[in-house]
Formats: sequence, C-alpha cells, structure tokens
Amino acid sequence: MENFNFYNPTHIIFGKNTVSKIGRELKAAGLQKVLLIAGKGSIKNNGVYEAVIASLKAHGIAASEYWGVRPNPLLSNVNEAAELARKEEVQAILAVGGGSVIDSAKTVAAAFYNENVWEYFEKSTPVTKALPLYIILTISATGSEMNPGAVITHDEQKKKWAFHGPALFPKISIIDPEIQMSLPWRQTVNGAIDALSHIMEYYFLGHDEETTIAIDEALMNSIIKVTDILQKNEKDYAARASLAWAATLALNGISGIALKNGDWASHMIEHAISALHPHIAHGEGLAVIFPAWLKYTSSANPAQYKRYAEKLWNAADIDEGIAKLKAKYRQWGAPVSLKELGLTAEDIPALADNAAMAGKLGQVKILDREDFIAIYKLAL
Repeated sequence: MENFNFYNPTHIIFGKNTVSKIGRELKAAGLQKVLLIAGKGSIKNNGVYEAVIASLKAHGIAASEYWGVRPNPLLSNVNEAAELARKEEVQAILAVGGGSVIDSAKTVAAAFYNENVWEYFEKSTPVTKALPLYIILTISATGSEMNPGAVITHDEQKKKWAFHGPALFPKISIIDPEIQMSLPWRQTVNGAIDALSHIMEYYFLGHDEETTIAIDEALMNSIIKVTDILQKNEKDYAARASLAWAATLALNGISGIALKNGDWASHMIEHAISALHPHIAHGEGLAVIFPAWLKYTSSANPAQYKRYAEKLWNAADIDEGIAKLKAKYRQWGAPVSLKELGLTAEDIPALADNAAMAGKLGQVKILDREDFIAIYKLAL
C-alpha cells in the first residue's frame, strides 16, 4: 500500500429533522450574515426553504439570497453571486441544494477574495482562502458536501473543469434523507450513478490496497441494493438514508485512500458532453461513458477488472460485468448510449476537442484525443 495523508474536517449532521439546526450552528460560529445560494426554487416547494429561513431568523442570522443556479453551473452565475456577497459583506456562504449549488457556493466563497477565480481552474492552484461554507444537502450525488473540490463550466470557453483546496471543505453539512423523498426518480438515479462512478474512478487503480478496495466494493454493492429498493418504494427511509450516506462516502476521501488520487478520465470525457450539451445531466453522461471506458481500458489492469466483475456482478469476466452494469442502468431508466442522449457520430469530433483541452487524461491508461474518439464511438 502506498503512503497517504487523509484529512477531512467537515462536520456532518445527519438524519431526520436536522435542517432546523442550521441557525444554531451559524450562531455558535459567531456568524451574523450569510449569502444563501440556491437553485431554481424546488426548495420552496418541499418545505426546506421555509425551515431554513425560520431557523436563521430564530437565531438572529441575516441572509441575502442568490437564486438560479442551474445543473452544470456556470462561471457567470458564480461571478454574479460573488459580487453580491462582497456588496452585502456576508461572513459565510450557505448552500441549500445539490452538487451544482454546492459547487457554485464553493467557487463563490473563493471568488469573494479573488475576482479572477478561474485562475484556480487554469493553474490548478489550491485555494487557501475562502469564506466559510455551510451546506444543506437536498440531492445526494456528488459528494461535494464533504470534500474540497468543485466543478464549474466557463460559459465562453465551454470548459467544464474542477478546482480544489483546503479552504473549500464545508464547515458543516446537514444531510436529512427525508427531504430527498420528493425527488423525481431521474434525479435519484443520476445521483446513484454519479456516486458509483466516483468510486469506480478509484477502484480500477487497485492492486494491493485490500482495505480500501473492500470498502469500495461494499459501498458500490450498497448503492446498487438500496437504489433497487427505492425503485420499488421511493419513500423507504432506510434505503434513502443508506444511499445518501454512501454517496457522501463515495467522494469524501475514504474511497480513494492509497489509490493514486483516482483516474478521472471518464469524468472529463463526460464533462465535454454536459459542457457542450448542458441539458444532459452529469449522471446520465456517466451512465453512457463509464461502460465504454471500462471496455476500452480493461486490458490495463486485468486482475482488478476481473475482480470487479466477480464482486459486483457475479460475472465470469469484465465483458459480462459491463453488460450487467448497463442492464442495471437500463433497469433504473438511465441511458446507456450517446444516441439515447440525442447525440450522433457527427458530434464526436467536437466532444473529443473539448475533452482534449484538458490535455492527456487518466492513470489506469493515459488517454489522448484519439482515445477519446474511440471511447465515444464505443458509447454510441
């Protein structure tokens, strides 16, 4: 096993009726004014917004608000929100939403002190100064509630890139699985696929890291099991809670210990899809790309790919494992081909060009533009 450092300072408050605790926590931190960042209004329909505002008022916390964060969030919206944060002289950022809202909030927190926040993305410079972040999670998928990274799309350049830094760890994240019961099934599925994909980004670098690999297998099997349960009963609290916690653990550092920081080629290859076609959800794109990536790279670490097939799918080899993975995604109602996303072979060169802006990708197998094209073709 390789040497590693593990650090995660985020305080998780998990369970039913926990949203109302946010005011108390902000007051205990000595905060008086926050910028609340949210999406397009769903939190006003499920009671979350009302509970948050009531808790803030009860503890004397003032809040300015920025609304309108969309899936595959944009740099232009981040800059608007950061300008508002500076104007209102807020002391912290409160994200109420899913991964897109949280990633936007992290970028706003960094942009508060650096108006040219995109330079963190371009230079891969870790962020060391940002406003403190507080999270109320409404969709379990990205794991952004317990990690120091974020993904944003540059509107003009069409770059969907990531940045990170120790200052971006949320101080507190509240996860109430009960408020996720009203999610459309499509969003639950996309979250499950995103979480599975995060674990798989690490898993196939495995060699002798038995403990981390065993944890990853348990997490993936849990996600599959409880998503099957939720497909039959979306109100099953135990399954909903298990999925929420597994999605957090999938990208809070635990699943990648001693696994070389992960591969991440599949994510970047997918990012090209949702950067150029933002109506396509990230989880849907991953459902299409990951099986194709598995097929294309399976000779790079054959023992680990065989183990995946056996442990996850009770399959004899990786080809059968991939077939069962795609069958499971189809069962859940997810797309498994570019055609199902409305894309054709004519779209592939532009997708490959976009992915190639980030340079060569991957660690399981180093990939360049020609490899991207081959993977997109497998995904057709």
